[in-house]
Amino acid sequence: MNVVQDWWAAVTRGFTDTHTSAVPLPALLGILACAVVLSIPRATWRWFGLYVTFIHELGHAYAALMTGRFVHGLRIGLDHSGRLVSSGRSAFGAAWSGFWGYPAPAVVGLCLIGAFASGRSGAAMSIGALILLVSLIFLRNLTGILVALLSAVVAQLMILFGSPTAVNYVVLALGVALSVGGVRDLLKLLGVHTRRRERLSSSDAFILSRTTGVPAVVWLIGFTVVIVGSALTSVWLLWGILTL
Repeated sequence: MNVVQDWWAAVTRGFTDTHTSAVPLPALLGILACAVVLSIPRATWRWFGLYVTFIHELGHAYAALMTGRFVHGLRIGLDHSGRLVSSGRSAFGAAWSGFWGYPAPAVVGLCLIGAFASGRSGAAMSIGALILLVSLIFLRNLTGILVALLSAVVAQLMILFGSPTAVNYVVLALGVALSVGGVRDLLKLLGVHTRRRERLSSSDAFILSRTTGVPAVVWLIGFTVVIVGSALTSVWLLWGILTL
């Protein structure tokens, strides 16, 4: 019982405490380099991409919940495929949920970097820990459960045992990595629509065009605006972080 009480005290403390950390240029460049190494080479993307896919699918799931849709479950494949099953009567809800998959990693990355810049990394970690625990009820396959469990365990350990500086750096590094991963996924999606059209059936833009009648290019432009806008804002925040 004390463990649960200690955990909850640590979660709530994250919402009240503020802590800023100076990030010298070499450290920031090192974080950027690590994010690129995680997202660009196939060997590392094979594993980090599973986490980015997890965030992608959670984007669909929580966007669905926002509009009153019922989430039946989600699955994540080792090939970075994902599938969310939700139901509801609103056509807007289906479109809204369908849109917020690809932008989710870049938007979450921006939020994490913004939390670091404002000294609210603890709150970001607490929110993330709670979201990851709740998200476990959505998973319906072993790969998804393992990715979610590992993510949730790391978040809980950081809350319980991580120093404020360690939490700051983890939040910043994860935010940068998700921003880079989100841009990589966008480029992959654009490649599907331009060079690998045999895979169109797996594209969210294609699926949205089939279900709404709005051309896929409109959805692609929407994805691009949100993802690139989030990435550019993240870069602006990172530049400001150097002056902390």
